[in-house]
Amino acid sequence: MEFTLNIDPKCRETVVANVHRRTALTDEIEELVRNYTGDDQLPGYTEDDMRMLTFSEIELICVQEGKTFAVDNRGHEYRLKLRLYELEERLPPSFIRINKSALANEKHLMRFSAGFSGAVDAVFRCGRKEYVSRRCFAEIKRRINAK
Repeated sequence: MEFTLNIDPKCRETVVANVHRRTALTDEIEELVRNYTGDDQLPGYTEDDMRMLTFSEIELICVQEGKTFAVDNRGHEYRLKLRLYELEERLPPSFIRINKSALANEKHLMRFSAGFSGAVDAVFRCGRKEYVSRRCFAEIKRRINAK
C-alpha cells in the first residue's frame, strides 16, 4: 500500500483513495474524512489553568456529581464545559459509550475485567477503571466482533 500527502495551501482539500475493494480500513477512513471538522481539541480546565486536550490523548470522559470531566493518558482529570451528549456529537467514532455517564476512547482501552458479581469494568492505559453497563457491553462486543 502506498501513501501520498500533498500539502498546498492554495488548493481545495480533497481525499482520494484508490483501493482494490472496500474493507474495514476504508470504511474507517471514509468516516474520519466525512466527520472531520478541523476541530480535534477540547479545552480542559483545572483549578489553576486551562489546557487544550487533543482527542487522541483523552482516555475517558465521565460525569461526576453533574460535572463533565476528561481523563488524559497520564490519569489527570480536566473539567469540560460541554455536556456528554454535546461531546458525543463532536468526538470521533473511536469514542464509545460504556455506561449512562461515560464515554471511552476505545484506542486507550487495555482490557475488560469481570468481577465476581458479574459486573464488568473497562481498564484504561492510565490505570483508571470505569464500570461498563450490560447494555453498552453488548454493543461494544458487537462492534469489536464486526472488525
